[in-house]
Amino acid sequence: MVEALLCSKMSMRRIAKVLRVDKKTVHRKLIFLGLKAKRFNEDYLEQNFSKSITHMQFDDVITKEHTKLKPLSISIAVDTQTRKILGLRVAQIPAFGHLASLARQKYGKRVSTHQKELDTFLEKLTPYIHSKAIIRTDEHKTYPDLVKRHFPNAEHQRFKGGRGCVAGQGELKKLHRDPLFILNHTCAMLRDNIARLIRKSWCLTKSPVMLQYHLDLYMKYHNTELV
Repeated sequence: MVEALLCSKMSMRRIAKVLRVDKKTVHRKLIFLGLKAKRFNEDYLEQNFSKSITHMQFDDVITKEHTKLKPLSISIAVDTQTRKILGLRVAQIPAFGHLASLARQKYGKRVSTHQKELDTFLEKLTPYIHSKAIIRTDEHKTYPDLVKRHFPNAEHQRFKGGRGCVAGQGELKKLHRDPLFILNHTCAMLRDNIARLIRKSWCLTKSPVMLQYHLDLYMKYHNTELV
């Protein structure tokens, strides 16, 4: 019951209200279910995708930790043929753009763990990716070196990102034929089904660790119930 509610746009406070329990109970249940889902996801990948994935897409989704001045990055990889999520991993990044200077003034220099976490993320995917797979990404400058390191014989195809449209939480692109549609559609589902990831929402992530538990739980729900 709690698992389904956590993957249906409802905040933890609202879930507690609906079930008539304390919000701390939902908090503890998320930790329990998140750890359980993490083990399930690892077993699921080993049983179904050993060196069998020939088409993969990956990218990063940007969200925030309590405020836009403290952004977070969620690395996501998708099997293009089955639309299954292969992994979700949270990393801390510094504020960028017009918010960068304000963020440094208010919170000091923010260390980026994105490069390290993405490197670990791709390393954990290597047992499931075919040696000559086709890997599609956008034109992020760090992707070519990481793909070459972990998938040296794969074909890395890079595409220029398009402008986001209103539909799909801004994740779907204004392109006639989006070469990264499967990935972007999955990112839209991610934002639509997890309350703390919805754009322009007052439901915020207060802890990256709890966000990771929530993502592990959603990955299980997505792969077994939605696709």
